[in-house]
Amino acid sequence: MRTTLNLAEDALIAAQTLARRQQISLGDAVSELVRRGASAPSTPLRRAAEVPPRGRFALLPRRDEVVTSDHIRALMEREGV
Repeated sequence: MRTTLNLAEDALIAAQTLARRQQISLGDAVSELVRRGASAPSTPLRRAAEVPPRGRFALLPRRDEVVTSDHIRALMEREGV
């Protein structure tokens, strides 16, 4: 079935990662994630903004990207650290 969805950025990244890893379409990956969520034990839904960060830093979804020391230096310069 064809439809349009507005996904949060972290949900899109999760679906894209699953699609890449399993070599399936993005639509199939979204369907798989919805099925997994539907079969999981029921818990109240919370918006991403309501989830407090753990520790000092907020956790982001896993991405297929290597973080180099150049990335860290650029971030430190941008943040004034």
